[in-house]
Amino acid sequence: MKRDEFTEMRAFLVVARERSFTRAAAKLGVTRSALSHTVRGLEARLGMRLLSRTTRDVAPTVAGERLMESIQPHFDGIAAGINAISALRDKPSGQVRVVCPDDAVELVFRHRLPTFLQEFPEIGVEIIVDNGFTNIVERQFDAGVRLGEAVARDMVAVRVGPDVSYSVVASPGYLERCAPPSVPQDLTDHNCVNLRLPTSGALYAWEFKREEREFSVRVGGQLTLSNMASAVDAALDGIGLAYLPTDLVSQHVERGKLRRLLLEWCPIFKGYHLYYPSRRNPSPAFSAFVDAFRYRPPS
Repeated sequence: MKRDEFTEMRAFLVVARERSFTRAAAKLGVTRSALSHTVRGLEARLGMRLLSRTTRDVAPTVAGERLMESIQPHFDGIAAGINAISALRDKPSGQVRVVCPDDAVELVFRHRLPTFLQEFPEIGVEIIVDNGFTNIVERQFDAGVRLGEAVARDMVAVRVGPDVSYSVVASPGYLERCAPPSVPQDLTDHNCVNLRLPTSGALYAWEFKREEREFSVRVGGQLTLSNMASAVDAALDGIGLAYLPTDLVSQHVERGKLRRLLLEWCPIFKGYHLYYPSRRNPSPAFSAFVDAFRYRPPS
């Protein structure tokens, strides 16, 4: 295969996977116009359209799907060969791409990343924040991070953190204006900060548990956000009640800037897990990453 043909095939694969010229161009480190020109060159050479383009989406045509199925294993083989060579180095090297919710950056990665990066200077780590249920295979992530209950059964799951408790919190200023709720049903009378789920577009229902009874409450309020870090700020600013991981707000509770409410109703979830496809042949860099972030309970 000529070099130009290899470049065209690789460009087509990345666009087809990402379903976006913009995302694919960023991943390949080229301009969107150059990438579009490369793919059109491949289509012209083959004499058929491989991608169906609209103003909002890019999807492979029937011919494109067939070409993907044909060439993908060869590119996977090349990647596996490079990984095998990398294993011969004294230290693992390469890139590790992980997608996770925004609170996991703080609760799982922040305090352990500096040590890992210093120990493995030839490994690059890319962490993409996405609070939705990202398809890690389609988006070519090495792994994702979710709470234990949300990990699909066909994935390998490695625990990377302790159990996670959630708390309803509010600022002293807000509680001066509004009496605190005594039961979860009282939340319907409060200004609550909602979280929009990007995958479904729905609002997250606050989850509660009392003895063996589990239920959810759909709250209302003036402010809706898409990430938890902003919800912490909203609670601190006295906008309303927020439902957040306890460890994310514990420092503000200790300083008296937030108060925890409905303590006996707030549940505990299985901790965060790093998950990845069971059929995957992990690279030395990824294996080192998994081992470094594996949760080891204090003895």
